[in-house]
Amino acid sequence: MAELRVVVSGTGKMGRQVGAAVASEPGLSLVGFVDGLATTADLDGLPVYTNPAFCFDETRPDVVVDFTNAAWTPGLAAAALSAGVRPVIGTTGLSAELLAWLEHECRSLKTGAVVAPNFAIGAVLMMHFARQAARFFTSAEIIELHHDQKADAPSGTAKATAEMMAAAREEAFRHAPTEKETVPGTRGGQVGGIAIHSVRLPGLVAHQEVIFGAPGQTLTIRHDSTGRDSFMPGIIAAVRAVTEVDRLVVGLDRLFGLAE
Repeated sequence: MAELRVVVSGTGKMGRQVGAAVASEPGLSLVGFVDGLATTADLDGLPVYTNPAFCFDETRPDVVVDFTNAAWTPGLAAAALSAGVRPVIGTTGLSAELLAWLEHECRSLKTGAVVAPNFAIGAVLMMHFARQAARFFTSAEIIELHHDQKADAPSGTAKATAEMMAAAREEAFRHAPTEKETVPGTRGGQVGGIAIHSVRLPGLVAHQEVIFGAPGQTLTIRHDSTGRDSFMPGIIAAVRAVTEVDRLVVGLDRLFGLAE
């Protein structure tokens, strides 16, 4: 079986680590990087392109892995699908319009794409367990903690977790009212009656806990990524799986058979 040719979108810390993971994986071949803000023409002996269409024309990849920002990803995805390249996207903050467009294009072209809010397998399981627990509790809150360079809040994982939990219930969660909020925003934002609190501090990587409450008991489900290496097994799994599907797949849970 021929090796899968892979381009990595982004040359920052995450892009470099994804590139190293792909390069060390049997059956995968890293053929280049693409980054609209790149300041170098090569990285680790491989070419770095600033134009996605030109990159795909030159390197002929099967898959592109993107961990960049929501402003860059739409153009990258359009160039990828146009060139017959299957995208695996971990960028957060993507619009509903872009996801709808991706779904339509993948269906029309009968090609695959994967978009996931989190590629850490433990985080995928945390979200799955939270969805199961949501049926048995009427109140819940989410605390997500990330490094202070993260661009968006709440995290895509926290928002997706809340949406999955809300969808598992027939009615919204009950959000306890606060009589007097002396600091605006202290109670967090809400998705389906679930308050989400975002922490941004140096020293953190990616962490989330879902806290359920009921009379006389609480249940806490927590996941911690203490390094970016936690995301690599999920990314590699998605790179392999995206070549076997002919549609947009949102969330690793669907690739792992965990979605209901």
